[in-house]
Amino acid sequence: RAVMDILALKAKETNGAEPEKKPTPRPKPKQPKKAKRIVYFEVEIVDLKTKEKLLLLDKVEPTATVLDIKALFHKSYPRWYPARQSLRLDPKAKCLRDEEVLQTLPVGTTASFYFSDLGPQLTWGTVFLAECVGPLVLYLMFYFRLPFIYSPKYDFTSSKHWVVHLACICHSFHYVKRILETLFVHRISHGTMPLRNIFKNCGYYWCAAAWMAYYINHPLYTTPFYGQQQVNTGLYSNFVFFLLQFCQVGNFSIHVALRNLKLPGSKVKRIPYPTKNPFTWIFWLVSCPNYTYELGSWIGFTVMTQCVPVAFFTLVAFIQMTVWAKGKHRSYLKEFRDYPTLRSSILPFIL
Repeated sequence: RAVMDILALKAKETNGAEPEKKPTPRPKPKQPKKAKRIVYFEVEIVDLKTKEKLLLLDKVEPTATVLDIKALFHKSYPRWYPARQSLRLDPKAKCLRDEEVLQTLPVGTTASFYFSDLGPQLTWGTVFLAECVGPLVLYLMFYFRLPFIYSPKYDFTSSKHWVVHLACICHSFHYVKRILETLFVHRISHGTMPLRNIFKNCGYYWCAAAWMAYYINHPLYTTPFYGQQQVNTGLYSNFVFFLLQFCQVGNFSIHVALRNLKLPGSKVKRIPYPTKNPFTWIFWLVSCPNYTYELGSWIGFTVMTQCVPVAFFTLVAFIQMTVWAKGKHRSYLKEFRDYPTLRSSILPFIL
């Protein structure tokens, strides 16, 4: 019996004890992921004219941009800085944009780029300033009748016609506004332009300003031929277009709206729409209202002065701005499927 009691006691102790815990198996260490194999590109740069091989770039990363390739090319040829280079995949193709990525281009792992020299470059901001400062200074030289411009007896004299003084105010205001916009408003997407173009652009604007200023400020200049009624009409038109901030402020408002449409450094394009500013409501009808307001300003200046050079400049400006506006309008239609169909290029319902 004693033996049985001992056995019963041991069984009771065994039943009351906590079950023995099994050791938790340790998680297997994760195998390190195999690094993706990078397929490097081999880039060959060939002279567009001579077809001479200029450089061979080995192990170019697939995520490299055209600008990166230009920078590598610049290291071997310091005189050709990136802004001066033009790269294309085919001699007859368009130049590649700096932001295009190598692996997205229609090339294999061995790519050939055709290089051409764009020549010395200037920033667009510098060009715009030169285009505006010249006409402003030249016009004032004729207005104050500096020596060697008119007859010596008219040196530093002043015109007796009020329209001449108002024309100077309006012309100066226009170009001062453009200078301030270039400095503080415009976000210029194009980095540079060839140096040779500045002579063409400045020659046009400077010569046109001098031509207009010579006749408007001439000592023998007379008020408009068709009577006092047209003088008053011209003054009123100019007063509305310039001094009451109709076309000039409208043009400025459009430039501000376009600036706010694109964030600094962003390449994303968006459709411009009217804002709370009433001067931007014309966006419902035209794609490039900045040109519409610009045209209105010069029409008012033409009506006020009734000077043939001013009329000729206005006509040429209208033709050029129409070309720019139609190109911009086509670009909008191509890029945006939901672009408003009611809009015209520069003149509502007409052009």
